[in-house]
Amino acid sequence: MTDHRSDKFSTLSRRGFIKLGAASVAAAGSPLFFIKDAWAENAVGNYPVRGSSVKFGFNYPQSGAYADEGTDEGRAYKLAVQHINNGGGMLNTLQPLALKGNGVLGKKVEYVIGDTQSSPGPARTSARRMIEQDGVIMFSGGSSSAVAIAQQYLAQEKGVIFMCGLTHSNDTTGKDRRRYGFRHFFNAYMSGKALAPVLARNYGKDRRAFHLTADYSWGRTQYASMKEFTEQEGWTTVNNIMTPLGSNDFSMFITAILNSDADVLILNHYGKDMVNSLSQAVEFGLRDLQKNGKNIEVVVPLFSRVMAKGAGAANIDGVYGTTGWNWTLQDPGSQAFVKSFTKAYGFPPSQAAHTCYVQTLLYANACEKAGTFYPPEVIKSLENSRYAGIGPGQTFYRGEDHQCFKDMLVMKGNGPDSMTGQYDLLKTVEQVKGEDTLYDHATFSGELGPYLPA
Repeated sequence: MTDHRSDKFSTLSRRGFIKLGAASVAAAGSPLFFIKDAWAENAVGNYPVRGSSVKFGFNYPQSGAYADEGTDEGRAYKLAVQHINNGGGMLNTLQPLALKGNGVLGKKVEYVIGDTQSSPGPARTSARRMIEQDGVIMFSGGSSSAVAIAQQYLAQEKGVIFMCGLTHSNDTTGKDRRRYGFRHFFNAYMSGKALAPVLARNYGKDRRAFHLTADYSWGRTQYASMKEFTEQEGWTTVNNIMTPLGSNDFSMFITAILNSDADVLILNHYGKDMVNSLSQAVEFGLRDLQKNGKNIEVVVPLFSRVMAKGAGAANIDGVYGTTGWNWTLQDPGSQAFVKSFTKAYGFPPSQAAHTCYVQTLLYANACEKAGTFYPPEVIKSLENSRYAGIGPGQTFYRGEDHQCFKDMLVMKGNGPDSMTGQYDLLKTVEQVKGEDTLYDHATFSGELGPYLPA
């Protein structure tokens, strides 16, 4: 691979290595240092692995506010297992590639599935069953950040690696980061950083924003990040109302916006919450009104094709937001995934499907690269790793907080007159390079914890 030691990724990574290096020197006299090969055989989680197969756990929302995203995640997980076992898809583009298309370390991959119900309690119960009864060596899933964080804590307790699915809260790799959790998806801070300049260029710097925010970890960090970066562009935050997850009626909140002097509505909502709040705002005639001599605009910081389809092309027309990936990308990895997914299911994948597919492949590839299923060694194989061929540009998994940095997209909703097909709902406005959304890992507090669970 190309030597990227001079880029921004490596600059911050080297800062982390300096700290790790000092710790390593201090630990050199520890007995653990000299018996590494011995303790590497100790039981951790569901290691050691015996038999001719290994089992992954896929815990995604099959009910609740994020069930539509979960359905596409399930499709992607199944496709990833098929490709790990038999080749195809991104195994033809991923670099560096350790997998051979015949399973992982000579063992075929099987899987079990569970329903998070878009809620932390049921998600944790389902994940615990997968670990304790089904014997999974890795589990993955989304889409709520509260759900992801709950599972990530369980992963640390049990010593089983959790490859986060769709989770966008800053907390996942911030204050709630854990050694046994990895996030491929971008976060709310990166959305704000990428989106705010685009909004200022298109809507002007003298704007007054009213936020509606889902009342849980993701919504709170999304609001904080959008407030921070839009105010840096000169916008004023008029108000913010926290809304319960899974709300069906947003009329009282929209009335409050209409009674304010705000000229931008920012919907820190996802899934069906966004579909309902945006649709009801349009029904109230909000987008046909003016405030302060300006047309009222609507912003959806975290966008997806699944949400856009649910809200309808007329409602999302001209609405700005960010996504982690889109099926129209032309890089070889994206197109290999789109081709195989479309062949299997008859339509292109969503960003949720992409991140879950990639997470499954990256875990399997890390095991093959490490030459073991032993969790601490697999974790080290993932930390500070770089990949190409799984989307545009380079993918970097930072070791200090397990946050992934890669290209992301600022999107704009296509209206009915602009669409070239039923899946052409979002138009790419700007492809933001991974290094342009990079931030110091110390921006958010948090500790990963040990390689070996307590």
